[in-house]
Amino acid sequence: MMAARRAAVLGSPIAHSLSPVLHRAAYAELGLGDWSYDRFEIDEAGLPGFVAELDDSWAGLSLTMPLKRAIIPLLDEISDTAASVEAVNTVVLREDGRRVGDNTDIPGMIAALRERGVDKVESAAVLGAGATASSALAALARICAGPVTAYVRSEARAEEMRGWGDRLGVEVRTAAWERAADAFASPLVVATTPAGTTDALAAAVPDAVGTLFDVLYDPWPTRLAAAWSYRGGKVVGGLDLLVHQAVLQVEQMTGRVPAPLGAMRAAGETALAAR
Repeated sequence: MMAARRAAVLGSPIAHSLSPVLHRAAYAELGLGDWSYDRFEIDEAGLPGFVAELDDSWAGLSLTMPLKRAIIPLLDEISDTAASVEAVNTVVLREDGRRVGDNTDIPGMIAALRERGVDKVESAAVLGAGATASSALAALARICAGPVTAYVRSEARAEEMRGWGDRLGVEVRTAAWERAADAFASPLVVATTPAGTTDALAAAVPDAVGTLFDVLYDPWPTRLAAAWSYRGGKVVGGLDLLVHQAVLQVEQMTGRVPAPLGAMRAAGETALAAR
């Protein structure tokens, strides 16, 4: 019988995280009754001490902001995917004591899009320029054949996105946020901005649209996502991303493949509906 194992999500703020709901649903479905998954409010200053105290009962960690880069110096190894965006959201604690970091956000984005029938696009647009936008570019590097236009609020952000494009092998063009509605002509639009930022754009959604990937999940649907659905476009939401990246985390931490996508999504939907 497998020994009891522990895992958790770390970040600040962390109270809103759905990760415990998703991972616990997976453990229940997989029959891992002795496994536990918790959340800890940890900031960058507290991270080294927390990691130093992990014992061999720990199987893995999920990292959210602001820890995705802060964790890297504390690890023995990180995957090429994580290195490409300098961000780790998954740590697997191996039996030999090595701490290995990965980024499941990027393949999670690709899997969420593929589930909705989006495997390849000729071009794309990204709304925003934060950490999630760089992960979006890394995902688009694998599925977008042509240029990606990033709509941003400042020249500094534009330069940052062009730099990520150079690093990831994506042709990134930049445009002012005031022109963000122009993005809707693209076959794929990825909205990476905080809640409320795209609300004013909902009225500008045209009659014919492609696919919208809005990384938010609470509140859902966003005004933009609702307008997009009304126009008949495909919508991929933040819960889709959260579930797909968590599936990959569960598989890495438990060694059980495949993780139960359906049960995890259902648990997430139930939790969100109760909020």
